[in-house]
Amino acid sequence: MTTDSVPGSWRHYGDAALPGPLAAALDLFAERGYEGASIREIASRAGLSVPGLYHHYPSKQALLVALTQGSMVDLLDRSRRALADAGPAPREQFDAVVESLLRFHMFRREQAFVASTEMRSMEPRAREAFVGLRDEQQRILDSIVQEGAAAGEFRTSYPGDASRAVTTMCVAVAGWYRPDGPLSPDALVDRYLAIARGSVGAD
Repeated sequence: MTTDSVPGSWRHYGDAALPGPLAAALDLFAERGYEGASIREIASRAGLSVPGLYHHYPSKQALLVALTQGSMVDLLDRSRRALADAGPAPREQFDAVVESLLRFHMFRREQAFVASTEMRSMEPRAREAFVGLRDEQQRILDSIVQEGAAAGEFRTSYPGDASRAVTTMCVAVAGWYRPDGPLSPDALVDRYLAIARGSVGAD
């Protein structure tokens, strides 16, 4: 597998380039959780006063929403572009979207980790919006697996369950992947694609 490092590619990941307050909030939410991080600490880490932070983000909740919504929008955009680049066959589309999920949860692991663990901390309207984006992402993969099963390309008898299991596996990567670990990104993608194909009966 050759990783496409061309800027603009769905496979390409440069620096997240978050604004200072969001970068500080992300670090603290990942280290201590949403409840364990204070506005004062976030402002200090961002090099701002508390009033200065509030000028950009009116509350700690606003910081969480900006991080999690931005994370899901980025993931969805990459998944759609991966799908558009894939061939017409369900197997090609499946591989592309699963690879996109895996790479996102490796290269944006802190954002992905905070988004998945702090949904509990979102206020109802923010949680509803986040779940809507998450469900939209899931529907992309669900549709591919269902079409592949209907066409006889995937042997699973449970396409919906298999699709959700594959997504759960990819999301979990954010909890343990480290850049200095034993697997390179490409090697991890190759290994997990084999597991994902087995889950839907496409191996």
